[in-house]
Amino acid sequence: GILAVEKGPGVTSFQVVAHLRRLLRAPKVGHGGTLDPDATGLLPILIGEATKLTPFLTGLDKEYVATARLGLTTDTQDVSGRVMTTLPVPALDEAAVGAALARFVGETEQIPPMYSALHHEGRRLYELAREGTEVERAPRRVTVHAITLESLALPELTFRVRCGKGTYVRTLAADLGAALGTGAALARLVRTRVGPYRLEDAVPWS
Repeated sequence: GILAVEKGPGVTSFQVVAHLRRLLRAPKVGHGGTLDPDATGLLPILIGEATKLTPFLTGLDKEYVATARLGLTTDTQDVSGRVMTTLPVPALDEAAVGAALARFVGETEQIPPMYSALHHEGRRLYELAREGTEVERAPRRVTVHAITLESLALPELTFRVRCGKGTYVRTLAADLGAALGTGAALARLVRTRVGPYRLEDAVPWS
């Protein structure tokens, strides 16, 4: 079947799968879409024959609540990374931020981050990034169905985004910072929904 799990911080999606494989003594356990280790929220777990549904789940729309910290850029596009640049943050208001967010609604092109699980010549991009190697990444078409500002407390802002398969919210935060002229890095990320599966119905990780 499919078990909705609330992933905690500091654990990888693979570690959740491995733990549940031991706990449930199930030979086949998978997940319906990777979450970054620092991200929290809904991680659908597929058990037994349900693992055949993995392509279906990974293709479902997802919803996130993300907090971006303005005034800096990092090599990982989140605050855990090495700071690359710092910039002053002007007195932005909700109208200005809302207008910037609106630019990302619809189909757009997004360059995947180096710190990602995508492959390049048989190796994960994050493995190359950790070695200090950067390779050219082709832009990918992604879809943002809706994006709304939840709160503004400079230098941080929180937005809710509903998006399609393959969208990197870290990159969305970085691109938002570029649009505002301040730079930005992702400070917090919570996945609240994957298709019909919702965080409020999930089993807590701890």
